[in-house]
Amino acid sequence: MSHETVTNWTRRDDALVEDAIRRGATRRDLLRLLMASGIGIAAGGTIVGRATRAFADTPKSGGSITAAGWSSSTADTLDPAKASLSTDYVRCCAFYNRLTFLDEGGTVQMELAESIETTDAKTWKVTLRPGVVFHDGKKLTTDDVIFSLARHKDESVGSKVNAMAKQMAEFKKVDDRVMEIELSAPNADLPIILALHHFMILADGTKDFTTANGTGAFKCDVFEPGVRSVGVKNENYWKDKLPYLDSFEFIAISDEPARVNALLSGDIALAATVNPRSIRRLETIDGVQLSKTTSGNYTDLNVRLDMDPGDKAGFVEGMKYLINREVIQRSVMRDLAVIANDQPVSPNDRYHNKELKAREYDPEKAKSLFQKAGLFGTSIPIVASEAAGSSIDMATVVQQAGQEIGMPFDVQRVPSDGYWSNYWLKAPVHFGNINPRPTPDILFSLLYASDAPWNESHYKSEKFDKMLVEARGSLDEAKRKSIYDEMQVMIANEAGTIIPVWISNVDALSSKLKGLRPNPLGGMMGYAFAEHVWLAS
Repeated sequence: MSHETVTNWTRRDDALVEDAIRRGATRRDLLRLLMASGIGIAAGGTIVGRATRAFADTPKSGGSITAAGWSSSTADTLDPAKASLSTDYVRCCAFYNRLTFLDEGGTVQMELAESIETTDAKTWKVTLRPGVVFHDGKKLTTDDVIFSLARHKDESVGSKVNAMAKQMAEFKKVDDRVMEIELSAPNADLPIILALHHFMILADGTKDFTTANGTGAFKCDVFEPGVRSVGVKNENYWKDKLPYLDSFEFIAISDEPARVNALLSGDIALAATVNPRSIRRLETIDGVQLSKTTSGNYTDLNVRLDMDPGDKAGFVEGMKYLINREVIQRSVMRDLAVIANDQPVSPNDRYHNKELKAREYDPEKAKSLFQKAGLFGTSIPIVASEAAGSSIDMATVVQQAGQEIGMPFDVQRVPSDGYWSNYWLKAPVHFGNINPRPTPDILFSLLYASDAPWNESHYKSEKFDKMLVEARGSLDEAKRKSIYDEMQVMIANEAGTIIPVWISNVDALSSKLKGLRPNPLGGMMGYAFAEHVWLAS
């Protein structure tokens, strides 16, 4: 048989081989089939290998999984406006949809919106997809979108994106599928902002969040805050062929070794955010694979500027010189991290300020600054928890550096349960963990503006606030880059947030679980894994 004939076979009938595999044909059966058609053993082996790989990579429907995140609490919510933990985001992505979403490359794609258009970055026309229905059968209209977006502006709701939503000055319904969003000032990032997990679309008038009535790939079957969530396949989902799973359960196992052991024992199919210490072990085990994403996630040490000791001039700067970033990168993160410079815009972002260098480790300079603050020799509590990934190890690095210069730090390890509600944003010196955000405007609006809901160090600067608004409305990319560069310098020098490294998030999963890909919004496929993964046969 000629090479051309073999090539024609492979182009025409690979699907027949894949179908035979689905029906249970063995490798010997397949080779007999090919040899009967005049194809030799060597060529037949190549065809069978390719078809087997293709079959393994073909999404399959059916099956159920349990996946485990690292943190949850009794404050878990099904209200997207109040979502603040990975477990909240996973549920939101499963039960609801957004107007837009970000693909693997960070490009904006349409979701519930069929199109979003503007000519001036201030007035935006939104056209919805036709035929989308909520889980209760209600048809999606612009009334639902207007309700969902407007409630973020209501102070009584307590939305985590209230500061960003305030720029949406007016909503105008044109008809059931077309509406306009009028911004208070131009913002070219609006389609990206609408891809954030908080901007999920609810049914008009929704008040009950004991369950979820969304348009998402799964219907909420069980929601037990701090315990577990179960989603079952939405048979009327508007996305063709999705989801593949019949159901999924999501739980939290705060202890990382326990989370890894649950994966190895087969109790879960996905273990989110694996500690670098576990990676070498997992890399040697058959049936387990790792998914790595480096997209701007970080654990930061926060010193509140409005409380003792952060209100003492020199203390925060001293802490920034006492952070041994190389040790954290090498020993704590096992090189699964990139050295950071105390501001949140990662090197993957086109607006990252490459000229802003990280402070060198200089314990003697730190000692001098602690003396200036009148705090040298005073024991300083540092609150850390497994809830903020690797924070306990980071705190230990700081503690050891302090011991070398005679500056005592009291590392207070607290439970994961309740950490985000009881310690984060509240303790004078504590750790946070920030998931990736796709634009500097979102990062600054959430974390550093004077009215930012997650202003971890209570940083306030009128100049910074004005620059934020100016950059947001500029259509001049060079000017925008220049403003963002200066804002990053301001954060690194003035804010009380210390960001030593950007962390490579590593999720561990069963090799039978397919379809998980990196996403700029974080691990677990930007927390939207449930809709896209499938189980191999």
